Amino acid sequence: MTTVHEDERRDAAHWNAVEEATELLHEERYHEAMGELRRALDADPKNVYAYYFLGAAFFELGEVEAARDAYTACLKLAPGHLGARVALCHVLRILGDLRGALREGTRALSQSPGDPDALHAVGLVYHARGDRIAARKYLEAFLAEGPEFEVALEVRALLESMSGE
Repeated sequence: MTTVHEDERRDAAHWNAVEEATELLHEERYHEAMGELRRALDADPKNVYAYYFLGAAFFELGEVEAARDAYTACLKLAPGHLGARVALCHVLRILGDLRGALREGTRALSQSPGDPDALHAVGLVYHARGDRIAARKYLEAFLAEGPEFEVALEVRALLESMSGE
């Protein structure tokens, strides 16, 4: 059994191992970031952050199946990782697995009720399923949380287009 102090040290080491990769991701140098993240995983295959950011890199490069696998690996190690769960919801929706996407989105909301990113993700899943009433409920709840301007604009446009359907 590990102590809280050991867990904190391991967590800090995991963050330190991905620090350069996160900088590369911010600079949109995805392939270089992936190399750093793979090295972090070679050094410690239980580095949750490396799997999460690897999923982000794969997603940005359009490798959606690989992103799904990385987020899934992250969640196997850390089922409470909200960011990975929301990202997996989006990826599954994009891949057409709407049932799986809704499962992950509702798990995210169970874990963190009212989380704006989870509300957005679930709203988009319901929209993809053609359930305008549920989509509107979640997307309006998302807007009520005061999201960033660009995302709010996109969601308002989506809601407006749903009104015309």
